[in-house]
Amino acid sequence: MTSTVLVEVRGNVQIMTLSNPEARNAATLEMAEAMVAALDALDNNPALQVGIVTGAGGTFCAGMDLKGFLQGKPLIAAVEGYALAGGFELVLACDLIVAARTAKFGLPEVKRGLAASAGGLLRLPKRLPYHIAMECILTGDMFGAERAHAHGLVNRLVEPGQALDAVLELAQAVAANGPLALIASKRVAQESADWPQAEMFERQAVITTPVFASQDAREGATAFAE
Repeated sequence: MTSTVLVEVRGNVQIMTLSNPEARNAATLEMAEAMVAALDALDNNPALQVGIVTGAGGTFCAGMDLKGFLQGKPLIAAVEGYALAGGFELVLACDLIVAARTAKFGLPEVKRGLAASAGGLLRLPKRLPYHIAMECILTGDMFGAERAHAHGLVNRLVEPGQALDAVLELAQAVAANGPLALIASKRVAQESADWPQAEMFERQAVITTPVFASQDAREGATAFAE
């Protein structure tokens, strides 16, 4: 059986392509399990620095429930076509987003009497101005990549068909950095929102101090000095 998640490694970057184009890459249990396996492989391979999530056939994903599986190394979404429902929630779980100008995002769950419970309701109000996020959540209407970019949700806009190439370029810029520094930096950025102000630097030190003692840090300091 053909895998519903195609995994390709290019240098220290792993590309995970959702591949069920006949159904606009709508999620199945098989796809969810394959994505979890791919993410485990990414996290457990020290030679890999960054993960890319994209979709086959000109569409990102029309729905996937991965909840909290996207953790650990930096992840970048390459969005073409539609990223709807759980597909949009998957995008929101990534650290960086590159989208074609023609891409469409949305949480249409309310139109079906459902709720976007795989992260959309939790993450979107933190990524967009509150009233813009609530318009998306409460109407269920789609909105375009250019509007998303204008509000800071999308990092880079590209022409249709160019999202993956642009993401690979961005991924290489990320992957050129120290692996321990990347993981620690992502962890602090994600967890610190709930830290009491008086404890912020103390909690940060628990995560970042091992980075300064690492071989990566010593090599980086030497390279900077040279």
